[in-house]
Amino acid sequence: MPDDIDDLLRLDRQVCFPLYAASNLLTRLYRPVLDKIGLTYLQYLVMLVLWEKAPQTVGSLGERLHLDSGTLTPLLKRMEAAELITRLRDPSDERRVLVTLTEKGRALREPASRVPATLARELALSSAELDALRDAVQGMVTALTVHRPVDDKPVSAGAL
Repeated sequence: MPDDIDDLLRLDRQVCFPLYAASNLLTRLYRPVLDKIGLTYLQYLVMLVLWEKAPQTVGSLGERLHLDSGTLTPLLKRMEAAELITRLRDPSDERRVLVTLTEKGRALREPASRVPATLARELALSSAELDALRDAVQGMVTALTVHRPVDDKPVSAGAL
């Protein structure tokens, strides 16, 4: 039995670690590219959502980006201070805050359009490989967003 436990606890058997490491390394790869347009990685993600459709509620941004309000609110405050966005109460429902782009925020869209190609070159993966990787990771995100109660049932060594 100890061999089974040892195998379960090997770092190279975990799904969480390569995802964590890849996320960390990918964020580092983005940093110098995004520095050139004056955005952090999280700010870039917010801008991507807003460039698709604005205005958005704070709640819808949080859902789309899988961020809680404790992370999102200070981020949006900094983006507002940098004059990239505005936050206003929804006139039809004062409980909701609408986030929209400023002219400065809209103007960043064009230079940001070069970010994906720059990163793709850095990763040296084909379009098909990038698509397959994105789809596989998106499948995992989808699976993780489905609420499942945690139990103590044993799982296989390669599960998580």
